[in-house]
Amino acid sequence: MEKHLRNAIGSAAQAVRRLLEAEYAEQLDGTFDVQRSGSIADVPGAHLSAEQRLARSKVVAAISYHTASGLKPAEAVERFIRDTAFTTLNRFVALKMLEARGLLQPAISDGESSSGYREFTGLAPGLTTLGDGVGYHLYLETLFDELAAEVKVLFDRHDAASLLWPRRNAFEAMLTHLNAVELAPVWADDETIGWFYQFFNSKEERQQMRDESQAPRNSRELAVRNQFFTPRYVVQFLVDNTLGRTWIEMTDGDTALAERCEYFVTLEDERPPRPIKDPRDFRILDPACGSGHFLLYCFDLLDVMYREAWERGLGTDEATGHSLRDTYPMLEELERAIPSLIVERNLHGVDIDPRAAQIAALAIWLRAQRAWRDAGIDAADRPQIRRTGIVIAEPMPGDPELVADFARTLQPPLLSRLFIEMVQAMTLAGEMGTLLRAESLLVDEIARARGEFVNQRIQPQTLPGFGPDVEQGELDLSGIDDDAFFAEAEDRLLQALSSFVTNGGGSDSARRRLFADDAAQGVALLELLRMRFDVVLMNPPFGAGSTKAKKVFDASYPKTKNDVYAAFVERGVQLLLGEGMLGAITSRACLFQTRFEKWREDIIMSLCNLDVVADLGSGVLDGAMVEVCAYSLRKR
Repeated sequence: MEKHLRNAIGSAAQAVRRLLEAEYAEQLDGTFDVQRSGSIADVPGAHLSAEQRLARSKVVAAISYHTASGLKPAEAVERFIRDTAFTTLNRFVALKMLEARGLLQPAISDGESSSGYREFTGLAPGLTTLGDGVGYHLYLETLFDELAAEVKVLFDRHDAASLLWPRRNAFEAMLTHLNAVELAPVWADDETIGWFYQFFNSKEERQQMRDESQAPRNSRELAVRNQFFTPRYVVQFLVDNTLGRTWIEMTDGDTALAERCEYFVTLEDERPPRPIKDPRDFRILDPACGSGHFLLYCFDLLDVMYREAWERGLGTDEATGHSLRDTYPMLEELERAIPSLIVERNLHGVDIDPRAAQIAALAIWLRAQRAWRDAGIDAADRPQIRRTGIVIAEPMPGDPELVADFARTLQPPLLSRLFIEMVQAMTLAGEMGTLLRAESLLVDEIARARGEFVNQRIQPQTLPGFGPDVEQGELDLSGIDDDAFFAEAEDRLLQALSSFVTNGGGSDSARRRLFADDAAQGVALLELLRMRFDVVLMNPPFGAGSTKAKKVFDASYPKTKNDVYAAFVERGVQLLLGEGMLGAITSRACLFQTRFEKWREDIIMSLCNLDVVADLGSGVLDGAMVEVCAYSLRKR
């Protein structure tokens, strides 16, 4: 994207952030008696309506939940304001991008005069009589509810960040910024949402963090300090020489990717052909995914791989033993399935910033919609995307009271103990993300719980959801392994979390929903960390890790603790399958400085082959004063 367009996005993002944060702070103080200092009135004011009282109880519950998790009262209020502002901005940026792709009738480009709203009021003319934009507000929330079916992480109105809505003047000012003529060219670009994410946090804010502390003091500072956009050519170079190389080797070079991958480097000692693999079984991970740039380009290559595998009958699905042609006999059936298969089965990403996960999930969903459009698949004929592989790395719930309350609802007791062990193992997930070796910490506990479960030979009616349905007799699960047991336990926990929220009421329901969301993300992260991947791609954080996690980080990565990016590479190699490929852009210091000698000897040289390296120098990462290199590794 050209610099003048990036500058326009930066100006708009900062202007809307200031506008919304001021608006929401004023609403909290003036309406709900919640001050930015963290002071909260004990009882709601008499001026509040019944609806406002309920909203206030949920706002207070959300802020209290964050304080129970360790934030100071002022920090908890500030986080609520910032998250609400960011979510509001992301949602309206998403609407603009949907409009530009013809996936949504114009909804905000002309405000209340937009054709989508005019058509909506034609069906419900009474909305226009409500005044003060109330009808328009209801219309937009209807759109959010429809979109939440597939992009829940961004559009879910049960999210605490949905409790506030900008009042008319602030709302119209926000739309004026987003509808500015200088932004008109950006909405059709897939990278636009990522640039809004990067520019939401200003350079001045990053500099202040660095001035106040040499090392990041918490997960937010670690995320903000390292929000640097990966240039498209670097993304292509790394993906072409990892995912592209893998498929080229599997097809012995007989693939369109050999020409399409313009940054592919032919090696003098080319490896022998790999055993073919069905594209549905490829797993790709970006362990610090930001707004999902690597995953978006992987989508492009995977689309080619699926088509070639179908045309030539290459590979069979590990789960079913069927080829793509067996599953989808007609080309039209394959084209209808490819986008959802890629999103649901191939692409995985983790980030410690919840708003980055919002954006990555949206970006990948939009890419899927574009693929369907390009294939001529009408919106009504597109399958629903049931889930994405984007996970927020947050600690399991930090509210001890709710942890205990939920654990008491779990039956049998072995599931309760397993959940408590998971909470303890995931304490630093928000600080360390995929660097946390939580799956290793739980190996013994999962094996113990499985053994106890098998030995008890539990009657089926006492443990619904585990094992096959049988009419009588004991469950014989003596052959179940740890992975199968954990999958069953995960399903059971998610069902119990849903019931836990449903059984709450009022402000307790709001706290329980936050608890359930955090717990579900923790379970999802643990599931991901138990996987192994064909390709790992990254632009990891540079420098020191969070001071909050320093003790655990240093103990976990004694050879690479001197810089976070070195530890990410070590962890990435560990998460690879044998012969898997890793692509990374990092500081070039790792190539020659003596402090990285152990990293080079014990990680790179001992565990991998270094296939390709590009020494790129300075000025590559927008705004980052660091010289970088990009390289691809092959795990032995």
